[in-house]
Parts: sequence; C-alpha cells; structure tokens
Amino acid sequence: MDATSLDFLKKLLHSPAPSGYERPIQEVVREFVGEFADEVTTDLHGNVIAAVNPDAERRVMFAGHCDQIGLLVQYIDDDGYLWANLIGGWDIQMLLGQNMQVHTDAGPIHGVIARKAIHLLTPDERKTVPEIKDLWIDIGAKNGEEARKLVAIGDPVTFELGFRPMLNNLASAPGMDNRVGVWVVMEALRQVSQKSPHVGVFSVSTVQEEIGLRGAKTSAYSIQPEVGIAVDVTHATDCPAVSKQENGDVKVGGGPVVCRGPNVNPVVFSSLTSLASEHEIDCQINGISRPAGNDANAMQLNQGGMATGIVAIPNRYMHSPVEVISLDDLEQAARLLAEFCLAINDQTDFTP
Repeated sequence: MDATSLDFLKKLLHSPAPSGYERPIQEVVREFVGEFADEVTTDLHGNVIAAVNPDAERRVMFAGHCDQIGLLVQYIDDDGYLWANLIGGWDIQMLLGQNMQVHTDAGPIHGVIARKAIHLLTPDERKTVPEIKDLWIDIGAKNGEEARKLVAIGDPVTFELGFRPMLNNLASAPGMDNRVGVWVVMEALRQVSQKSPHVGVFSVSTVQEEIGLRGAKTSAYSIQPEVGIAVDVTHATDCPAVSKQENGDVKVGGGPVVCRGPNVNPVVFSSLTSLASEHEIDCQINGISRPAGNDANAMQLNQGGMATGIVAIPNRYMHSPVEVISLDDLEQAARLLAEFCLAINDQTDFTP
C-alpha cells in the first residue's frame, strides 16, 4: 500500500464515528475524494457520495459504512462517573479494563472502564457477565460538577482509537469494521477515475449501518443504481475456536471474500470471480444463506430492486478493540471493484 493510501486508512481509523456521530470521519472522506471525484455530495442523512462520470445513464453503487459500535453518555452522577448506553451490537466483556475516549465538543477526553478488583468480587460476581448498567466510565473527575462542565449528555464514546502494524502486513485497530470498507470503495473510485468508465460510479461512505443499515437505504434511493456492491468485513475463521464448518473457510491475507447466496445477484457474482481470475486477484468464496447483516441487504431491496454483490474483508475479533485485517486484502478488493466497473459495457446484462 502506497504512503498516500495508508495515510488515508490511518486517518479513518483515528476518526471517531459511532452510529449517528459520523461527521469527523466524513470530513476525512471528503478531503480524500475531493482530489479525484467529479462530484462529491453529502445528503441530509450524512452519507458522503463521491461520483465519477455521474451523468452516465447506467449507475453502479459501492457502499462501505463508516460508522462503528460505540457508547452514548446517558447520565453523570454526583461523584463524576459517566454511565452509558450501547450503540450497536456489543459483547459487554470487551469493555472491561479498556481505555476509552469520550468525544466532546472540546475534543476527546480519556477515560477507563473497569469493575471492582478481583479481590473484592464475590464468588457469584466472578461467574457473572456484567450488563452495561453495571459499568461506568471514569474520566478522573473530582465530582459531578467538574464532569458536567466537560461532558454533555449524549456525547459519544469509543475505544481508544489507533492503528497498530503487525507481522506479515497485517494491522490491528478498533473500528476496522468498517473503515476498511470505506477505504476500499473510495480507493476503487480513485482507480476508476484514472480510466474511462462507461457507467457512472458512485462510492458511498454510508452512515448508521450498525443500527439498521440506514444510510444504505437512503443513499440507494437517491442514486437509483442498477447494480451495487457492499464492502464490509466478514468473520475470519483462521484462528482458534471459530468453526470453519459453520462459518466457511476464510483466511486473513487470503484475499477479499466474494459472497454467494440469496443476497447476491448470480451475474454479479460470476462477473466478480471471473474478473478476479482474469486479473490475477486473489479472492475467496463464502456463502451467506440468511439475510445479510450488511448494507447489501438494504441495497438489494431498493425501489424495484438492484443487482447486488458482496465483497468482504476477512476480520479477526470483530466488534473488539483489536480487530485484525490484512492490508493486502484491502488492495486486492479495491482492484477487483475497479475492474468490475471498467468491464461493464452496453451489452452487460445483470438480469438473472
């Protein structure tokens, strides 16, 4: 990955974006795509839509959601502790002992989440998984008055953000789900912008996926594309305790995953796999038998229907502070999406 593209990814990963609070990360997206897109708009929902050849009759939509799971400050007690509710789907155990960031209007404030030391836990407490109502955020405030001057009700909270390189061109960070999807769809658009596509290509940094695929619904309705591909993470199964029999054989570093099943138009699937072979792009195949839990679900059902595909990035430890992906998989995914757009011509028919 070249320096400019890696810098874009790092900026995405250092930008807070719990569902409904995506403005900081969308500023990063707009800055990046402003260098090459023919048109950049932000709709009333907050989706950033970057387009190349936007006046073309046929339209392709790429979607990568920019939001992440998070917390929302619900109450500040008189001792200065913050009590929060969940945004998105959490394993509460992931919060214990974590460094957190409370994102206020004046900037981030460091905080921690923990519980009583093991010495003080009763036998029953040691066996029990806490609920969010049992956990508090400690920002070091002397009392409630000090805390309330710094933090407002409704301020979002995330894990401490950052980017950590690992061996074999892997990387770890909170929020890989789904910063990597945003990176892929915007990098693919950059590559397409250097060519002459016959179609209009609309790459969307969608909002509020984690609470109901909301941004994909509103942006697809506005764009009215003929075909669309959602880029999100998928569970890697190349680590202990994850069943390949139940979840498929998916390796980090094995290339992007092209999904198959009722969420996916068969012509789009065949086109993606054929292009991967033709251009020597590594990819993996996996099936999704139930309604997809990503933006493709909403895209497929937009208005009269859309020919939909899913390209997924293998991710270990999803919805945790240490999500692991391969930078190579990101680059391969962006190449595949770019080639998909460039291969569409007047004779291309996505009717099954």
